[in-house]
Amino acid sequence: MLYIISMKIEVTMNERGTITIPAPMRKTFGLKGSDRLIIEDTEQGLLLRPSISVPLEIYTEERIQEFNSDEQVIADILPKLEQ
Repeated sequence: MLYIISMKIEVTMNERGTITIPAPMRKTFGLKGSDRLIIEDTEQGLLLRPSISVPLEIYTEERIQEFNSDEQVIADILPKLEQ
């Protein structure tokens, strides 16, 4: 069975576009200062995720299929969480 812990924390963006990721989220996702993140637009809004620590993100077809599968699982679960 798949269990998902959902955290929703409101943050404020300053005039320069900077936001602070609250400590509970940083701890949960293992984020540290100077970690690189990727922000992208999706149908649901903005997605912020850790970047891998190599200069280019190069994935095999199998890994891409895994991402696509994971995105479908998330897309199926999100509407249930928003109810």
